[in-house]
Amino acid sequence: MSEKASVSRQQQKSRETREKIFRAAKRILEKKGYEELSIKNICEEAGVSNGSFYHHFKTKDDLLSYYIEDQPKIDPDLLEMPDSVEGVKAGIIQVYLNYVKYCRELGVEFMAEYYDTKNQALNAAVRTERPYPVLTVQSYVEKAIAAGIVSLNVEIEEFTTDIRMIVIGNVFEWCVKHGDADFEGNMSRSLGKYLDAVLCGESKEK
Repeated sequence: MSEKASVSRQQQKSRETREKIFRAAKRILEKKGYEELSIKNICEEAGVSNGSFYHHFKTKDDLLSYYIEDQPKIDPDLLEMPDSVEGVKAGIIQVYLNYVKYCRELGVEFMAEYYDTKNQALNAAVRTERPYPVLTVQSYVEKAIAAGIVSLNVEIEEFTTDIRMIVIGNVFEWCVKHGDADFEGNMSRSLGKYLDAVLCGESKEK
């Protein structure tokens, strides 16, 4: 048996363990709420050791962030560099509509428990990693600026902070209304208005 095949099996087993831990955490959240989501309870529910948990995740909030931030990746073709500012805006909105879809898959109850003020994984000042959608959008806009397609009238860090807060606000609104909100429509509209204000068509103005 080849070394490559062995590594592949190990990777598969690792993914299965992560999934088992996540499913256990989700069951606890749904049945008992965030307060009962201790690492001890997660490990007991999943049938894994504490060591196995810490092999995959730093904290319980890191566990939840893993699934919220490592959502299924956007099809790269959707983010090919467009030739207009409107195309850039559409690409950014598509990233977050993909996030909306993923939130719906996880469920409003799950997301409402995750978007808790006790969850320091939501605190950008504490987290060392940036959420995947923000990284994608930042890279996308930087490439569009470098290509002379758009200009940004705020600093890139301010831009990504604003985007993150708009997205959090839309998710919170959806959660607080128990899913009875136009999640996709609100996300598209609020992001669209912000992008209209900060992104300009570079080539058209010259």
